[in-house]
Amino acid sequence: MSTKTTKNQKTGFLAEFRTFAVKGDAFNLAIAVVVGNAFGAVVQGLVANIITPLLGLITGSGDTDVKNLSLTLRPLRLGEQATNATPLLLQYGAFLQTIINFLIITLSIFVVFKLLSHARTRLFRQGEGAVPAAQKPTQERLLEEIRDLLKAWKLDK
Repeated sequence: MSTKTTKNQKTGFLAEFRTFAVKGDAFNLAIAVVVGNAFGAVVQGLVANIITPLLGLITGSGDTDVKNLSLTLRPLRLGEQATNATPLLLQYGAFLQTIINFLIITLSIFVVFKLLSHARTRLFRQGEGAVPAAQKPTQERLLEEIRDLLKAWKLDK
């Protein structure tokens, strides 16, 4: 009896795992992670190869690499130079570079989202105009009226 229970639990667990793994949400999440990683690499290339040289052109200096900015908290003392010691630095440049990358990534995602949203609404507007309201079935017209009333009701609250 305990063998059957264990066997059913294993098949139940495997079936549940298979359902989870094959579900669209898990695939969409995996795709989003891969695309997000690739998008991050593209933004890194954009910042390093296009934006940073343009900043150098605008500021007139060739040294616009933000990653190397630092503040010396404690310089080397006389006896420490022989021991290959390093000064105590507050390296805020890498943090600034991360913030710049974050802002560029979020701006890029926002622009892409706005473009897709605009294209989607434009596409649906064209689809709605294809069939006149008088030619639509009664059931479909009623459902559209209910939808519109619910939208108006949500906006009022």
